[in-house]
Amino acid sequence: MSTMVQTDARPRLWFVGDLNGFFGLFTNVLLNVIVLTGLCLGVVQLPADTVFGRILPALGIALPLGNLFYAYLAWQLAKQEGRNDVTAMPYGPSVPHMFIVVFLIMLPTYLATKDPLVAWRAGLAWCFIIGVIVLIGAFVGPKIRALTPRAAMLGTLAGISIAFISMRPAFQMWEVPWIGLVCFALVLIAWTANIRLPGGIPGGLAAVIVGSVIGWIVSLVGWSDYMQPSAVAKSFEQFGLRIPIFSADVWQGLAQVAPLLVTAIPLGIYNFTEAMNNVESAAAAGDNYNLRKVLLADGVGAIVGSMLGSPFPPAVYIGHPGWKAVGGRIGYSLATGIAIAIVCFLGLTALLLALIPLVAILPILLYIGLVIGAQAFQVSPKNHAPAVVLALIPNIAEWAKTQIDGALAAAGTSAAQVGAAKLASTGVLYRGLESLGGGSVLAGMILGAIAVFIIDGRLKVAAFWAFAGAILAYVGLIHGAQLGWAVSPLVALGYALFGVTCLLLAVREPVALPRAASNA
Repeated sequence: MSTMVQTDARPRLWFVGDLNGFFGLFTNVLLNVIVLTGLCLGVVQLPADTVFGRILPALGIALPLGNLFYAYLAWQLAKQEGRNDVTAMPYGPSVPHMFIVVFLIMLPTYLATKDPLVAWRAGLAWCFIIGVIVLIGAFVGPKIRALTPRAAMLGTLAGISIAFISMRPAFQMWEVPWIGLVCFALVLIAWTANIRLPGGIPGGLAAVIVGSVIGWIVSLVGWSDYMQPSAVAKSFEQFGLRIPIFSADVWQGLAQVAPLLVTAIPLGIYNFTEAMNNVESAAAAGDNYNLRKVLLADGVGAIVGSMLGSPFPPAVYIGHPGWKAVGGRIGYSLATGIAIAIVCFLGLTALLLALIPLVAILPILLYIGLVIGAQAFQVSPKNHAPAVVLALIPNIAEWAKTQIDGALAAAGTSAAQVGAAKLASTGVLYRGLESLGGGSVLAGMILGAIAVFIIDGRLKVAAFWAFAGAILAYVGLIHGAQLGWAVSPLVALGYALFGVTCLLLAVREPVALPRAASNA
């Protein structure tokens, strides 16, 4: 945690540590904005006018509104509890949904219709549905949080952070280690050891500046072509003020709503499940936010963004303890919202992508993944550590499956064409990865909760969670590739038999469910 001590406990909009938090969160969100811009242009083949004139300006409204709201919640919490160390929840475009809406919604639509604008409208409709489901989740999510052990929620969150936030940046860093490792050193020294850098420069800013300087010097002297001067000149073509507008595009996309529900319903549930876990993570770090307000904000953000032209749902970010540890309080959230709005409205994404080496930003994501992964063990009871590890595994399985799918696709084939039996003969247990990783966030919570209650000797409650797992597997919300009836019947049977086993072995055990969490 931050070592900064304030004698005045009244809330303030800005502390010195907010500069650290700003450069960390801003570069995190900026990286995701850059990535989604590249996906729209390169994968879905959307026209540049649509990307820079509609999608990014829509994000320029939706994201700052969310940052403003979460800064307000932090201010209210600080006033209510008489503290000045409250950290606002981080907020930005949902990273998993960026890839899901592109590769599962927009790309298939584009390939089927050969019209990128039709694909974009399908993405808008999907984002709108996600927002509606998250709004519904605002009224059931607090109850789920009350019944779920901390180790289960933070364990599955750690799985996301390790598999989907830490691994890819780590691999990319080692592809360009002469930039990545230097930047990583600065981040670790400034943020894990709390060592002041020369001139008091924030660790995130130092990593971006030093990484950019190294990248350009090495490229300009001819030792590498990693940075391209021509890309900088070309990026100015997108510079200019663009104002978002409401339009009927989302309603046109909703005309084909039925196919979108297959992924929108479980992913909407994923959204409020992840938000629930992130709120629990913040509570473990000392800031206990109202989950219902957080979910309502996320749902409204997705709906407003879709109506303005963005198919990318925003969400509360994983990483609150990390920003708190580097000194971020309330101001870092406000500053991030303002900076992202400027970038989106002026079309600066292309310029920043050309000027700043991507690998200079990636160590920040790796750091956040490390903090969240560690928190699951640090704030859960020590004897629940096996449950945390079990909750990690579904997300790791899902990540491994994506790597196999990507490798097979690059070779011009797929797991279905190769066959599960042939893959198994080489040690690749694809069928098990596919089943275990389906609905990985919910699956991790279910498995983690079962393990916690077994560790505590509460076998009847463990049976309750196992039967819940059976229902979720049967309809495909966990351990399935789609939503439907009897999607994974054998997995459901396995969970049911697990529950029966727990009931048969339960001896003189209270039936009561776990106590409700406070401020749910």
